[in-house]
Amino acid sequence: MKDMLVRLIGLPDCSEIENRLAKKEGIVFRRAIAPEKHLVSFWVKENFGDYWQSEVEVAFSRQPVSCLIAHRGNEILGFACYESTARNFFGPTGTLETERGKGIGKVLLIKSLQSMKEMGYAYTIIGGVGPAEFYQKAVGAKLIDGSETSIYEHLIRKK
Repeated sequence: MKDMLVRLIGLPDCSEIENRLAKKEGIVFRRAIAPEKHLVSFWVKENFGDYWQSEVEVAFSRQPVSCLIAHRGNEILGFACYESTARNFFGPTGTLETERGKGIGKVLLIKSLQSMKEMGYAYTIIGGVGPAEFYQKAVGAKLIDGSETSIYEHLIRKK
């Protein structure tokens, strides 16, 4: 999987989608807070696995927390982290399969990238991208040539 590069200047506005999801479905988008760490971490492990759980736990060690969540009441629907594996890296991110296609992932992505822009970055890297088409369409991300060898190259794997 390749990495992608995103220009943070001129990000699309996601407030219309966010407001529609809030009114229609009662979905709240926000930065997670420390008392929720165990809940978010467990949810990510259950839905996306151990590696992403580790990255979420690093995001919770940042101040402010670098993990955004989408939830309806007490039900977590999606999450997005940044600066977990490396500085200026977006990810991991995921949305429940049953909630995909509504725009939840797009809102989490854009809000995370806006936070990174506020940190002073002009560009950001999305590492080890799965759905490249989603990122190209949502924020104009571009594949980085030669990035097949990435930060995850020597990752210790479960047997």
